[in-house]
Amino acid sequence: MNRKPDPDPPGGDGAGFQALRRRFLTGVAAAGGAAATAHATGAWGGQTLQDAMGSLLQDHYQRMTKDEIHAALQRIERNASRRYGVETRCEDVPPLPNTVFGYALNISKCKGYRDCVEACVKENNLGRDSQMQYIRVLQMPDGTMDLEKAEHYYDAKQVPVPGHWYLPVQCMQCDNPPCVKACPTKATWKEPDGIVVVDYDWCIGCRYCMTACPYWARHFNWTEPQIPAAEFNPNLSYLGNRPRPRGVVEKCHFCTQRTRKGRQPACQEACPTGARIFGNLLDPNSEIRWVLEHKTVFRLKEDLGTEPKFWYFSDDRVSPA
Repeated sequence: MNRKPDPDPPGGDGAGFQALRRRFLTGVAAAGGAAATAHATGAWGGQTLQDAMGSLLQDHYQRMTKDEIHAALQRIERNASRRYGVETRCEDVPPLPNTVFGYALNISKCKGYRDCVEACVKENNLGRDSQMQYIRVLQMPDGTMDLEKAEHYYDAKQVPVPGHWYLPVQCMQCDNPPCVKACPTKATWKEPDGIVVVDYDWCIGCRYCMTACPYWARHFNWTEPQIPAAEFNPNLSYLGNRPRPRGVVEKCHFCTQRTRKGRQPACQEACPTGARIFGNLLDPNSEIRWVLEHKTVFRLKEDLGTEPKFWYFSDDRVSPA
């Protein structure tokens, strides 16, 4: 896959920066050689010295050659296998041609069960101890829509709670994403299929993107994900569900490891009421296009000009055919 050159991060100067990086890598390899590979892993955060240095000096995803990407995927596989004790496979899954993904959610069908949240946590290897969650289901009294006063962490014994309705919120995969503009290292960007992704090796954890996002969709990772080996998902994607290091900002990525292979996101498959509709906005025969053309839809905070690709609708209101 050919990748377009990306502007250099702060402190980089194009070819000179890349040449310096490669010379340094060559020097590390020459000095360490086989001894670095065999070095005890404890002193390098569970990695060999060679893998630790390779990760540290890894280039931006959009600038890496095929060989560099292949080496990065192998490092991810080795480190994940060491940490979680399972065999893994990490892929670089490219965007599908002629595809822009979008989501629609039927709020009249959502009952607040949070099955979507649980499925997302399992599929995307989110830390069990940190309570990291890409999806928030908001509980609000009927007749109101004050997002600032919504209950994010309701703990009802049984849902739906009478007199309340539910609004799941996650990354809106904006067409004009303010988080991308705020990132000082260009660690996040919008892909051709509309998904806003993150290169976690370039995120410095400054959290500017969290401040810029009006949807609470980005989450700072205070700890490395703690996941029981039996629950670890070994099918990994570089821009998707690979294990993240501590100190980076995470977000929903529409399950790139699934959707770019023609599958549905984990949250959509898990929804017991059929409230979630996901598909290709460029396909006139897709279900999501039917919804957008026949239902009365709305998007959150449309006035901000973010152009979210996440719509909401209700069965109670249908527009003329």
